[in-house]
Amino acid sequence: MTGHHSAPRVPVRRKIAVATWRPSRDGRIYARMEVDVTPALAYIDRVREETGERITITHVVGAALGRALRAVPEVRARVVFGRLRPLERCDIGFAVDIDRGSDLAPIKVHDVDRLSPVEIAQALDAGAGKLRRGDHTSYKRTSSLVKIAPAWALRPVMAAAGVVAGGFGKGFVGQPGFPLGTAFVSNVGTLGLDEAFLAPLPLARTPIYLAVGTVQQRAVVVDGEVVARPVLVLVATADHRIVDGAHAGQVTTIVRDLLTHPDRLDHPPHLDFSSP
Repeated sequence: MTGHHSAPRVPVRRKIAVATWRPSRDGRIYARMEVDVTPALAYIDRVREETGERITITHVVGAALGRALRAVPEVRARVVFGRLRPLERCDIGFAVDIDRGSDLAPIKVHDVDRLSPVEIAQALDAGAGKLRRGDHTSYKRTSSLVKIAPAWALRPVMAAAGVVAGGFGKGFVGQPGFPLGTAFVSNVGTLGLDEAFLAPLPLARTPIYLAVGTVQQRAVVVDGEVVARPVLVLVATADHRIVDGAHAGQVTTIVRDLLTHPDRLDHPPHLDFSSP
């Protein structure tokens, strides 16, 4: 679309929140939901058989979250010098296990709202391969800095990175602009955790963090009958200066709907969640 669009009005509550709280260590909102992932697991089995790609529940959740970020633009923002500034793209950072669990690193996948779970899996495999071979440029630069810099010097460097990389989206000391994207996803279930509340990384200024727990058999009610179904727990940590309960409700509704109807994730360019 072309033409001039005026900036949306910032609600009073959000202005007060920005002025009241420091970064997310002070003002956070948490959301937790349990989802029957029977359809999602069947979808994963089908796609693996048809494509040969090893997609997982993380890729499906990431694809669903990307659509939700596009549908709820209010959550795509960060705070810079006390002002809310929008994030236009629906990029998502995913935690990747390297060195057999001794370390984790993020891989940012661009425009997840437009990717299928298969395409997300391919992007993450490529990024993880670079990390494990030592070919990931930004991770190499940041790791080198951390190894040689004294502890007392890291805090101001990270603070500066928060302004330059997290705030203005410019590369700094090895960190790319907006290093974790608009949201960050970590599968804590692979670590043996049923669920977890993720701690935000201040320098990234990422508004939403989503922890994907272990899929477990739970008793649920289906058509009036109690049956055992595979249930996944998702826990979100968000910056309350940006994300309200209403926004969280909209995001979780979309994510739940897409996990219940995962076939809709196969052709994301044709999806439109913009209407109320």
